[in-house]
Amino acid sequence: MQVRDVMTREVVTVGPATSAKYAGEVMAERGFAALPVVDDDRLVGIVAEADVLRDRMPADPRLHARRDRPTSDTPPSLLVRGVMTAGVRTVEATDDVADVARLLVDDRLRSVPVVEHGRLVGIVSRRDLLRTVGRPDDEIRADVLRLVEGYTGDLGAWDVAVTEGMATIRRARGVPQISAEIEERALRELASTVGGVVGVRVPTDSVSVERPPDASA
Repeated sequence: MQVRDVMTREVVTVGPATSAKYAGEVMAERGFAALPVVDDDRLVGIVAEADVLRDRMPADPRLHARRDRPTSDTPPSLLVRGVMTAGVRTVEATDDVADVARLLVDDRLRSVPVVEHGRLVGIVSRRDLLRTVGRPDDEIRADVLRLVEGYTGDLGAWDVAVTEGMATIRRARGVPQISAEIEERALRELASTVGGVVGVRVPTDSVSVERPPDASA
């Protein structure tokens, strides 16, 4: 499954000259952890919650009156360009969602912009991936069955079951037009492209051994 299949296409963005305060308001109201920063449709950075919070909450002097706490006369940047991160981790719309899931988990990211030729086309978040993982089993089964029947051309010949995202594919009748090993590998690969599938089983005893009638009988 590709990123384009799960990403959010309608992305809320800000520009480098946007007020940092406004960016913070948008994140707070919309529940976003970060906002892509674009300039002429080109992704130039990303501004996160921490970027806006940094140096924007001065200490209450009543609570720190007895502490030796240094103060700064330098005000925080008022614009997004002064607080954003320019080096942005991005993914391509054609990337495998499995690779993106590892990126989000290993690098502890909540979301990552999606680009095509340097232009922002979407954003993919942990929530997008969880939404895919959480698809109902009956929907997953229907997609798997459609792909299997389309590939083999054997309509009504398959028993497909999906439990908690684990797909089991059995041939109920007929024989493979190719070797059983090639068919099994193809079925595994096909089912793995369906959103919500967490694993695939193709029991080795699932292929029928129907044989044509013996002409000498």
